[in-house]
Amino acid sequence: MRVLVIEDDRELAEAIGVGLRAEQMAVDLAFDGTAGLDRALATGYDVVVLDRDLPGVHGDEVCAELVAAGSRGRVLMLTASATIEARVDGLGLGADDYLPKPFAFAELVARIRALLRRAQPALPPILVHGDLVLDPARRHACRDGRRLELGPKEFAVLELLLAAQGRVVSAEELLERAWDEMADPFSTAVKVTVSRLRRKLGGPPVIETVAQTGYRI
Repeated sequence: MRVLVIEDDRELAEAIGVGLRAEQMAVDLAFDGTAGLDRALATGYDVVVLDRDLPGVHGDEVCAELVAAGSRGRVLMLTASATIEARVDGLGLGADDYLPKPFAFAELVARIRALLRRAQPALPPILVHGDLVLDPARRHACRDGRRLELGPKEFAVLELLLAAQGRVVSAEELLERAWDEMADPFSTAVKVTVSRLRRKLGGPPVIETVAQTGYRI
């Protein structure tokens, strides 16, 4: 899952970023509306966590621009105002959810995960392929009853491949969805991660390389 946090309070934004990365999400940060809008339009984020009161381009305008552009990312709007009117205004602009400050971090994570489920075709809560079982909510994966000790990127890649349900997923899509903006698009990060993942999964092989296209389960 790739998330963009647009929040002008740098300390809060960085704390959210650290926390979401600990939840195995790929997170980018922007500290004003102008930079946030540019990034949101340029990259296919799954969820955009958007502060309403932003310098530069106001959060309301950022939200409206994303909706007008047909962005597939879901918008979770944050604001210091807890009034019903403010919530109605935010949702009326096209935000998918609304969370008043201050908030519990656990609730933020739960709302982001709920928005991700809404952003994608309906999938079972637990992904299964033969003897391979992955539980995204518990961050647990096993094969033939054996617990798999996967790193964050390995888990993210496996989740994306299983969720694709047999569709070929390109290396570019894996890089965009599982890594953040610091990832080098010319690196071998995806290839190396898939190689490590294959070793941990063991035999018989379940990840197929489709020449010049990508990978699939």
